Amino acid sequence: PSRAAMERSRPGASALPPYEALAEGVDMEGLARSTIVPVEPPPPPPPRDHLAWSLCTALYANVCCLGFMALVFSIKSRDRKLLRDYSGALSYGSTAKYLNITALLLNIFFVILLIALVASGTITMVNIFNRQQNHPSYVGPT
Repeated sequence: PSRAAMERSRPGASALPPYEALAEGVDMEGLARSTIVPVEPPPPPPPRDHLAWSLCTALYANVCCLGFMALVFSIKSRDRKLLRDYSGALSYGSTAKYLNITALLLNIFFVILLIALVASGTITMVNIFNRQQNHPSYVGPT
């Protein structure tokens, strides 16, 4: 039996292309060689868990326990990422990010408020001191 007949008699051989004989006078070295490389897009990067940011927020700027909550959601995001549940990791990671942003904005607000209170208190104390220097209180006859 010929090779083509053997190919046709094999089960599942219909997926194979038909065998074509080379033209006379042509050998394999005379044919162009090609290589087919399947190119797949790179897998998407895993979602961010913002663990370092949450840790810094929890240690240095834990306003209303938002830093601690951000740390909890970051750890949950990292656990989901290890389980390859990227949608859950993305959800927990974005929650941690928003908690970190909220804690950061509240910290900035409180620092500005503290600076304003210290500045206004300092100005008030200087005004009181200047009034006492300009108008000494009456002590009585000496």
